[in-house]
Amino acid sequence: MEAIKNAFDFSDFPKLDRTVAALGAVLLLLFPLFPLSSFAMATMIQFLMFSVYGMGWNTIGGYGGQVDLGKAQYVGIGAYTTAVMLIYWDIPFWISMPLGLALSVGWSFLIGYPLFRLKGHYFAIATIATSLVLKDVFEVWNFVGAARGLEISPIKYRPPDFWRLIFKEDVYYYYVILGIFFCGLLVINWFRKSRLGFQLRSIKDNEDIARSLGVDVHWAKIKTYAIATAFVSVVGSFHACYIKNIEPEDTMSLDISVLIALMAMLGGAGSLWGPVIGAAILIPMKSYFKEWLGAHAGLVGLDLILYSAIIMLVAAVEPRGIWGFVEKARRRKRNNN
Repeated sequence: MEAIKNAFDFSDFPKLDRTVAALGAVLLLLFPLFPLSSFAMATMIQFLMFSVYGMGWNTIGGYGGQVDLGKAQYVGIGAYTTAVMLIYWDIPFWISMPLGLALSVGWSFLIGYPLFRLKGHYFAIATIATSLVLKDVFEVWNFVGAARGLEISPIKYRPPDFWRLIFKEDVYYYYVILGIFFCGLLVINWFRKSRLGFQLRSIKDNEDIARSLGVDVHWAKIKTYAIATAFVSVVGSFHACYIKNIEPEDTMSLDISVLIALMAMLGGAGSLWGPVIGAAILIPMKSYFKEWLGAHAGLVGLDLILYSAIIMLVAAVEPRGIWGFVEKARRRKRNNN
């Protein structure tokens, strides 16, 4: 009961934050009612997906200070588990998704034990290596379609099929991922106030002092890594049903791992709202820059240059991301008063 109470308790945030968050939640709930294009709807679904990805990364990367650049492997495990079970055995999403989560968490424990013997850039490089090795395995594994991947055929089912997550209209997918998004926020709100959350922050500040105070540093990192993995795997399963055509390059590439990390870093790693802010900036920017600039002759690639320049500018001015600007402004206001 205490954990549930902490998950729903946002009283430690200023009233303005709670008001803005409540208005944002209402706008998200009402978003499909606005007369917007299918492209806008797809962009919003991507925003919600990467917000949850970023929330997961934020537990180990933001609160724990461990730069994980291999999260895409868990997107792939979740996506392939759901796709394989639906295509071969007609097992619905709500059964395959928890099984994919269990497989992902199991894999995270298996590789997490040796990975967290490493520190700093060695850890980051090792996470990249494990993800790319798994991607290479999937590219030659015929059971999962090898490099061709797998395709979920909606023709076999009569949409809307909530159990298998097969829909014709994106609005259904939108509300499913919105529900996952809200659940993710509650879990992160619980995590940051939990004993494990405090342990991770102490490890980030000074690992040796945390160890001297009785914190099992290695085990705390592994448990948090598993929590981060669970977030990513759930959305990976959703990704399989939403996209319907998955392949290793689409779900397990290094680009996805880096983009997931950027969500939290740009918005504000180690803060509740950081991944949401980062995704709200990066995903529309990525989608619309590509549409507006990428299609014009002579401007192909300019969208990526602008996208990268904005990220580097924010990182150079405020290493703690957008949320760092907010906290600076609040401190300045308090000092002036």
